[in-house]
Amino acid sequence: MRHGSIPGARGRVRPLTLLGAAALREPCRDVTDFGSDLADLVEDLFATMYAAQGVGLAANQIGVGLRVFVYDCPDDEDVRHLGHVVNPRLVEADGVVVRGPEGCLSLPGLEAGTERHDHAVVEGFTVTGEPVTVHGTGFFARCLQHECDHLEGRVYADHLTGWRKRRLAGRIRRAPWHRGAGPA
Repeated sequence: MRHGSIPGARGRVRPLTLLGAAALREPCRDVTDFGSDLADLVEDLFATMYAAQGVGLAANQIGVGLRVFVYDCPDDEDVRHLGHVVNPRLVEADGVVVRGPEGCLSLPGLEAGTERHDHAVVEGFTVTGEPVTVHGTGFFARCLQHECDHLEGRVYADHLTGWRKRRLAGRIRRAPWHRGAGPA
């Protein structure tokens, strides 16, 4: 029997913020109130992430400019990592740099080979204000770096160069959700 509630079960699915919205390009503010509104936000983030079939979601991806993200992501050994981080700080990104396919719920239907370190450590707090440290390897390390980038106003496309960047920019311009935002 499962103990505790399922993340997102009490949350509501919110509309995703797509590339071109200012919220995705502005650094998020630190959370200062660890009350019920924050708990509701985390629930909504989980509900929205699951509805969109993602593995991570940052608050600005639903238009909330606070430093919070959630994740339900496997690593390369298929170990599931489930949780959230409030006021996260990427304190380590090291190891081998690996180029792998990376997508984003704010750039639906697109992906590009993006270079990321295969090890990452994020420090922050839980929804109740308890300190937390999250270690990730492989695909989960990619997820942690990706979500921390969002909270700084960056998307994975910002890491691309050369033909990969040009190809993704063209695909963005042709995407049905594209609203005339400049290149990625």
